[in-house]
Amino acid sequence: MIAAGTARREARRRADARGARGAGDRCDLRVPDALCEAYHYPKPAAFSRGLSVRLPGATLVFVSGTASVGPDGTSLHAGDFTAQARRAYENARAVLNRAGADWRDVVKVTVFLKDIAEQYELFNEVRCAYFRQIGLQVFPASTCVEARLCREELLVEMEMIAVVAK
Repeated sequence: MIAAGTARREARRRADARGARGAGDRCDLRVPDALCEAYHYPKPAAFSRGLSVRLPGATLVFVSGTASVGPDGTSLHAGDFTAQARRAYENARAVLNRAGADWRDVVKVTVFLKDIAEQYELFNEVRCAYFRQIGLQVFPASTCVEARLCREELLVEMEMIAVVAK
């Protein structure tokens, strides 16, 4: 029993070292038609757009900070807060969908705004309209903070956790 567990852990470690797409009960979530992978940037970054973790009875889905970025990695809608926020929601939805999840499965969202005093009211309007549009009735727990984002032109970014029951 102990030897089998050790062998499984070693196989997972080797798969992780190779950068395998699925390593044991973990799987990275790629959506190249919505946004590129961070390691394809001119200056690569070492993170996945999302990760699903299969557990007994449920799958946890973690979506990395997602913003208004296109399939080629360029920032979209510079200066247009509403368009950036909607694109971030749609990019996040694409990552969720790759794991068989959607916004109804999201239990926690953290939103990062470049200027919370200036943007929060508009952000809340966009969020309410988006959730109404997709028919979301139970809203996820949410935290909104001001932060310096990874690119000067980005105004909003979000990350989330979803739980998909089996």
